[in-house]
Amino acid sequence: MKFNWIKACLVLISFGLLGVVLYKYMLPPNLDDIKLADELHPIVAEKKDELIQRANELDIPIIITAGYRSLEEQNELYEKGRLNTGNIVTYAKGGESLHNFGLAIDFAILNKQGEAIWDMDYDGNDNRKSDWMEVVTIAKGLGFEWGGDWPGFKDYPHLQMTFGLSLRELQQGRQPKGQ
Repeated sequence: MKFNWIKACLVLISFGLLGVVLYKYMLPPNLDDIKLADELHPIVAEKKDELIQRANELDIPIIITAGYRSLEEQNELYEKGRLNTGNIVTYAKGGESLHNFGLAIDFAILNKQGEAIWDMDYDGNDNRKSDWMEVVTIAKGLGFEWGGDWPGFKDYPHLQMTFGLSLRELQQGRQPKGQ
């Protein structure tokens, strides 16, 4: 039987391409190799301030409970309910949350006593509408995506701007314009 160099080369090229695909798309990224954000993206910060202002104009005071979050902070949150006592508060490890890239915020409503609440039915401005959903509507109008719209797990306090980038692209070092 004669050795077929063409087939051998095609097999080697196929394995090489498979390796590239696995490396680029399947294996977990090494976040040590990329420059991570250390604060909110400027546009996210600007829209966050505008969200607070517009909500206040509707007599809905809100507080931002989370913005940029370091990998270490994210891992501490991830460990809650797993390695540490308490309830599970996130399904994202460090590097798996848009907070780690400065592209996400979490909010809460302030009730009449000035306490942060996460009650989606609360109507503190007495207009017969959920204050929570009024804030979500404002946020979406400002370009935020809402975690309550996600299929599966819902993260109701979460607002994010992806700028058209996937989490994988961010993990590979791609950055939104203006960062």
